[in-house]
Amino acid sequence: MSEENIRGQISAKEDEVTRIEEDASKKEATAEAEIEAEYNPKIEAAQSKLTEEEGLRDEAIDTAAEWTQKKKDKIVAAKEANKEFSGLKKDKEKALNVKLKEIEGEKKTKIKEVQGEIKALKKQLSAIEKEKARAAAEAAKAAEE
Repeated sequence: MSEENIRGQISAKEDEVTRIEEDASKKEATAEAEIEAEYNPKIEAAQSKLTEEEGLRDEAIDTAAEWTQKKKDKIVAAKEANKEFSGLKKDKEKALNVKLKEIEGEKKTKIKEVQGEIKALKKQLSAIEKEKARAAAEAAKAAEE
């Protein structure tokens, strides 16, 4: 392999590392968008339901004894809404973290592989350069004799 060819391969591999990083960034953005698209409407609905149930609960607490049963029902409903709301937020965060870890692992694996190839090519280039230097030294020595 010629020196220029190896340099070209190194440049191409470095470009590939950049492309892998860009692809990973795009995947991260896509993962965030997917998770948000899946969970945000549910979270908003749960938040809305929670707000509504808490308001009704407070109203029931402030009313007379005839409202005691309604107060109990709304307390239960608000707790359930709060549990759903909290659960969905936790699920969203877990799902996003899993996706991001997968993407990061994939990126690291690909970059490590390409960097290994770059190292091997640099070794070849170094060997060629050493051989050229040795040949030049021998030629200079022969010229002196």
